[in-house]
Amino acid sequence: MKMQIKVPHRRRREGKTDYRKRLEILKSGKIRFVIRKSLSHMSVQAVAYEKNGDKILASAHSSELKKFGWTFGSGNTPAAYLTGLLAGKRALAKAIKEGVLDLGLQKSVRGSRLYAALKGVIDAGVSVPHDPEMLPPENRISGEHIQNYLKREIVKNFSDVKNKIMNEKV
Repeated sequence: MKMQIKVPHRRRREGKTDYRKRLEILKSGKIRFVIRKSLSHMSVQAVAYEKNGDKILASAHSSELKKFGWTFGSGNTPAAYLTGLLAGKRALAKAIKEGVLDLGLQKSVRGSRLYAALKGVIDAGVSVPHDPEMLPPENRISGEHIQNYLKREIVKNFSDVKNKIMNEKV
């Protein structure tokens, strides 16, 4: 009797893809808003499924916020919101009006940077199904919690950058 060993897909072995969750998202037939975080940056992409591989339709990275005058770190909650807002504006410019959230293998935590980025996409005008309880409160999105201990005007900088993004022609 021969022993058979089942080897999982490479991306599953590497801990990069949950194929069961991916299939459920792809069945919707909608554009996926893929949100990824690292310790110091955020990335938001509008991705369409294609047979030969996924195609990125619109993208924003938190390091781009410096072009709009953002003078604070790019790995915090306000930066995540602004990155989502920028990605949402770029998606609207490509006529993407709705999509679904794709967090991948990241843990879903209420009020996290992931949901701040989602709120940015929604505030840009893209329709994404979500639970409003998961979104962070406005004082965290605007950076009041950072301003309290940093003693710098992050809220003013946040509103200036937000206005620049909203008025930008993409």
